[in-house]
Amino acid sequence: MPEEVLFKSESAQSRAEIASYLRSVAEKLDAGESITLKSGGDSVTMAPPDRPTFEVKAEREGPTDGDGELSIEFELEWDENGEGGSDGTGGLEIE
Repeated sequence: MPEEVLFKSESAQSRAEIASYLRSVAEKLDAGESITLKSGGDSVTMAPPDRPTFEVKAEREGPTDGDGELSIEFELEWDENGEGGSDGTGGLEIE
C-alpha cells in the first residue's frame, strides 16, 4: 500500500525543546484530544483513538563502525475508521 506523507517537519532541536513537544503530545493523549501539527503554512490535525498501536524503534543507519546515524522513533498507528491496532507484544519500559 503506498504511503502518503500528510505532514513532515525536521530540524535540529535541543533536548529540552524536544521534551516540550513530547509533553504536549502526551497531554493531548491524556485528555483524549486531537493533535494538531503545524510548521510554517503546513498543518494537520489527527484524532488518535482510545487504543492506537504504539511502535517504538531504535535504529542505526549506515556503517556499523560508529560512523552511522542513530535514531529513536515513536509512532502511533490506527485505521482511518478510528479503530486502534492489534495488542502487539506489550511490556515496553522506558528508563
